[in-house]
Amino acid sequence: MKTNLKTSDAKGEIPQGVTIKTEKELAYMWEAGQVVAKTHQVLRRAIKPGITTLELDAIAEREIRSLGAIPAFKGYRGFPGTLCVSVNDEIVHGIPGKRKIKEGDLVSLDLGAIVAGLYGDAAVTWPVGEINDNLVKLLEVGEASLYAGIQKSVSGNRLGDVSSAIQMEIESRSSYGIVREYVGHGIGRQLHEQPSVPNYGIAGRGVQLRANMAIAIEPMVNLGTHETILLDDDWTVKTADGKPSVHFEHTVIITEGTPIITTKLDQ
Repeated sequence: MKTNLKTSDAKGEIPQGVTIKTEKELAYMWEAGQVVAKTHQVLRRAIKPGITTLELDAIAEREIRSLGAIPAFKGYRGFPGTLCVSVNDEIVHGIPGKRKIKEGDLVSLDLGAIVAGLYGDAAVTWPVGEINDNLVKLLEVGEASLYAGIQKSVSGNRLGDVSSAIQMEIESRSSYGIVREYVGHGIGRQLHEQPSVPNYGIAGRGVQLRANMAIAIEPMVNLGTHETILLDDDWTVKTADGKPSVHFEHTVIITEGTPIITTKLDQ
């Protein structure tokens, strides 16, 4: 989501709006994250040529509710769906509708769930059938950049270490466009909390990460320019040059050691 959250932490203090979670809150965040992960698993099996994005949305809502959670996106700032479905040159926030998925599409699915007032949020981009080598590489770089950022999400590091790792992973392997207007975010009792988590930056700068903080890291990588266009629906964001984009996201709990990914199964 687009955000104006600040990232300054000059005195090493916890910035206003950044929350340190209790053990009970973290337990509920884990549950919410697992609901998100299981729902993504169900959606992966459902994606096929001919299915509409609205049908995928219905599957997502049914699965989230069946697992005892609440869809996090439905009604959020007026968003009409449970699922953001963004296809090909759509970067993020695509509204579910009558569009049918086709062979060769790239389909980005972004969803969230709430358990006991705590949030989980994750996105993944899937290929539909056979895709060309350029798109295969785009997917690989997008996912690799997410995990590069997660690896730096350790207590004592700074937010710039996460952002820089994402940027370096992308730029060392490609000349792809890194989306700048839309970034990751803190998460917990709100879907979007401080700090914002850009997908580019300078190592050693920004908010200092502390154990039991939680962030949603979500690189958006374009095959062409980094520039974006917001459509008239005030939600759907597309690439300015019409080239494909990928989006990957996990909710991550900061620890003194290995970060905990709440939205990944089988950890």
